Amino acid sequence: MNAERVVRRGVLAIAFAGLLAGGAYAQRQDPSLQQQDSRTTRKTFRNDKRDLAKDRADRNADQRDINKDKRDLAADRKDRNQDQPRHQ
Repeated sequence: MNAERVVRRGVLAIAFAGLLAGGAYAQRQDPSLQQQDSRTTRKTFRNDKRDLAKDRADRNADQRDINKDKRDLAADRKDRNQDQPRHQ
């Protein structure tokens, strides 16, 4: 009975080790896919940087337009106030 128990444990250990090895093999990544992913990531990163630079330039241009409009409004307000008759 002891020999049978030893053989049974040995077979179960080998089966369990096979399952672990099969799981590890299934999770292994293909190096070519990993390289392609990193290339795609770099390309996406460069495109995002370009887009951010364009967005920043647009935002700065918009801010310049807002500042100019504020100056124009202040000048218009000044002209309007000078044109109104003064009440004493």
